[in-house]
Amino acid sequence: MQSKLVFGAASISVLLMAPAALGDPMIGKTRGTYGTPGLIDMPTAESRPDGEIGATIYRMNGTLRTTFTFQIVPRLSAAFRYSRVPGLMPIEDSPGDYEALYDRSFDIHYQFLDEAGWRPSVAVGMRDFIGTGVYSSEYLVASKSLSPDLRVTAGLGWGRLASEGGFSGYGDRPSYDYSSTGGEFNASQWFKGDIAPFAGVSYDYNERLTLKAEYSSDAYTKEVEAGEFDNKIPFNFGVDYRLGSNTHLAGYIVHGSQVGLQFTFNVDPRKPPFPSGIETAPLPVRPRPSPSADPDGWSGAWTADPTARPVIQDVVAQSMAKDGQILELMALTKDRVEVRVRNETYGAQPQAIGHIARILTRAMPSSVETFVITMTPRGVPASSVTIQRSDIEELENRNSVEILNRVQIAGTPQEPQEPLTPTQGIFPRFKWAATPYAEASLFDPDDPFRIDTGIALHGSYEIAPGWSLSGTIRQKIAGNLDESERVSDSEIYHVRSDLVEYQKHGDLAIQRLTGDWYAHPSENIYTHVQAGLLERMYGGIAGEVLWKPVDSRLALGFELAAVQQRDFDQHFSFRDYETVTGHASAYYDVGLGFTGQVDVGRYLAEDIGATIAVDREFQNGWKVGAFVTKTDLSAEEFGEGAFDKGIRVTIPVAWTTGKPSVNTVKTVIRPLTRDGGARLELDGRLYETVRGAQVGDLYDRWGRFWR
Repeated sequence: MQSKLVFGAASISVLLMAPAALGDPMIGKTRGTYGTPGLIDMPTAESRPDGEIGATIYRMNGTLRTTFTFQIVPRLSAAFRYSRVPGLMPIEDSPGDYEALYDRSFDIHYQFLDEAGWRPSVAVGMRDFIGTGVYSSEYLVASKSLSPDLRVTAGLGWGRLASEGGFSGYGDRPSYDYSSTGGEFNASQWFKGDIAPFAGVSYDYNERLTLKAEYSSDAYTKEVEAGEFDNKIPFNFGVDYRLGSNTHLAGYIVHGSQVGLQFTFNVDPRKPPFPSGIETAPLPVRPRPSPSADPDGWSGAWTADPTARPVIQDVVAQSMAKDGQILELMALTKDRVEVRVRNETYGAQPQAIGHIARILTRAMPSSVETFVITMTPRGVPASSVTIQRSDIEELENRNSVEILNRVQIAGTPQEPQEPLTPTQGIFPRFKWAATPYAEASLFDPDDPFRIDTGIALHGSYEIAPGWSLSGTIRQKIAGNLDESERVSDSEIYHVRSDLVEYQKHGDLAIQRLTGDWYAHPSENIYTHVQAGLLERMYGGIAGEVLWKPVDSRLALGFELAAVQQRDFDQHFSFRDYETVTGHASAYYDVGLGFTGQVDVGRYLAEDIGATIAVDREFQNGWKVGAFVTKTDLSAEEFGEGAFDKGIRVTIPVAWTTGKPSVNTVKTVIRPLTRDGGARLELDGRLYETVRGAQVGDLYDRWGRFWR
C-alpha cells in the first residue's frame, strides 16, 4: 500500500504545541488503546467533536496498534486500524510455530443517547467487523459524570470483550482462522456467544492530567495461549497527559504484567492552525460618482471611443493578475460586462468571485450596472454568477448571505449576449513549479513504514482555454522504498500489486505527461479527452463525458480508456499488458457536506463490478471519505483482503499555511494494494473540476465572498 503524505512542518509544529483551552469540554474525554472513545482497553459511551480526525499509536511489549478515526457525524464514528499481534500467525513452512500477525481492521461506534440529568450516555459499537477477527467484539456501554471531574463507565461485551468473566449469551460464536485472507464482513459473529461485563472510572486531576482504571473483560486469550502475554489480574490502570489541545501522551499498566504507551494526535478540520488567514486584503468597492460628477460615464458616451474597451479590459486583466486570477475573455456594453476568469489562487470560488466583483467596481464606467462573472476551471465555463453593481455598493459591509439572496447563478450560455474578446498575451502560457514530495509505503509486515523524499517538477503549457500539455517528473533524493523485498502473490495479472517495483525507480521518473482537451459542447454537458502517459503505471488515451446541470444535486458521467502498462522505470517504454477500461458514474450531493458516488464498469484487471464511495467535505475544502469495490472476482482470486476498500483524505494547502491556495494534498489509505477493483488514477476528472463553481459548492462556501 502506498500513500502520499506532504505536510508543512510549521503547521505541524503549531498543531502539536497548541495549548489546551481552559474550560474545553473535551478535557478528560480520551481515546483508548483502540483509538476510539475509551478508558484503556474498554470503550466509553462518548463521542468526539463532529468531524474530528484522530490518530493513535499504542505499543505494549510486542503489540502495536495504529488507528485512524473519523467522527463522521456527531453521534457516529469509524476507525481503521493496523496492528501487530505477536504469536498468532501460523508459519507456513513450520507446522506448530507461530509469528506475529499483521492485522487490518475496521470499527464503528454509535452514541444513541446523550447524558441528561440522571440518565447516562449510551453507545453501541463493533470492533474488527471487517477483517481477520483477531479483535472482533461488540459492546453496549453507558457512561455517566458523577461530578465535573469524575466519570464512570459500565457495559457488556461480546466476542473478545467477553473472554474474561463471561456468561452464556445468544447463539454460538464461531472461531476464526487467522491464516485466512480475511477482509470480509464477519456478520455471523456479531453479538453472539458469551457476554461479559466491564466497568471503569476516570478522574481529571487537573485540566491536563487524567487518571483511569478499569475492570477488563478482555482476557487476551490467544496471546496468553501463544505465550506472549501474562494475564495476572483483570484490571488495567492508566494516566493520560494532555500535551496540548491536540495531543496526548498516555501510559498504562495492563493486567498487572505489561506496560503500554500511547500517543494521540487529534485534528479538527474546521479549526485551522491560522484561524484568521494570512492573506492580502481585497481591494475595496469603489462607489460610483454622481451623474452630475460623471456625465459621460453615466450616459454611455464612452462607448463611442473605440479604444475604451481594450483599455478597460487591459486594466481589469492586470488587476486580476495581481490578485492571482486570469481574465481569459471579456464582453462589455453600455450597461453590462461579462468576464470569464480562471481562479488560480483561492480555494473557495466565492472568494474569487468577490474579489472579481470589487475589481470590476473600480474599472467599469458608471453606466455598467450588471456584472456577469463566469468561472472557468481548466478553461471550462462552469457557471455564470450575475450580480448587480448597486447591490455590491450597498451591501459591501453587510453579511454575505444578503448579497447571496440577490445574485443569480445559472449555467453558462452556449452563445453569449455579446461577442467575447480574448485578453491579449494570455495564451499560449507556460508555467512550472518545483516542489518537495514525500511518498510513503505503509502496512508492509517486513517494515510497516517506508518513505522516499525528493523533488517534483511540474510544468504545463496552455495553448488556449481548455487545451494544454502538462506533466510531472520526480527525482528521489533520499529514502528506503527501494529496500522492499515484497513480491506480489496475486493470481491474476498484476495491474497494481507490482507497485513496489515502480517505487524502486525514483530517478527522473515521469509520473504523468499528457495532452488534455476540456470542452463544454452543449448545455449541462462537459467533455475531457487526455492522451499520453496518464499516470505512473499506464499510458494511453482516455475520454470522459459529464452531465451536470448547474443547480442539480445529481450528475452522471461516463469514462472510457484504452491503456497499456508502463515499464517499471517510468520513462517511455511499455510492458505487454493492454486493456480497455471504463465506467458509468453517478454522483449525488446529499447535503450537509456529504456526497455519494457509484461507479459501475470494467476495471484494469478486466473484472466487472462497482465502487460505492461516500465523502464528507468541509467548507474549508477538507474532505474525508471511504470507498468499497466489489467485482466478479472471488475472494480467493482477489487474495488477502477479499475486496478493495479504503479511506481517502484531501487536505487544502491553505488550511496548513493560512495563505490562499487552490492546491491540495491527497492521500488514499488502503489496507492492501491488490489487483481486483483497480481503476486508472487520472488527473482532472470532470466532476471535481466543475462542481466547485456550481450551485451546491457556491452556496456552501459563500461565506468567503467578502474575504
